[in-house]
Amino acid sequence: MDINKELDARGLTCPLPILKAKKALSDMHSGEVLKVWATDPGSVRDFQAFARQTGNDLVDQQTKRNGDQEEYTHFLRRR
Repeated sequence: MDINKELDARGLTCPLPILKAKKALSDMHSGEVLKVWATDPGSVRDFQAFARQTGNDLVDQQTKRNGDQEEYTHFLRRR
């Protein structure tokens, strides 16, 4: 999968990862993919709901442990 833009939202809590992703997507073209890193566990559900509400495609979500903390990666395709 080609990534067109990346956003580091680690350390931010709801609603900031979504707000920053929304702004990043607004500067992208249809079909382009945004990769977002987050540490907020709520971001998993938040990005699922965001995709449903906005019509953007949530291509994938990944969770991995980074030391003591889990890290969440979200891939959104611009509608």
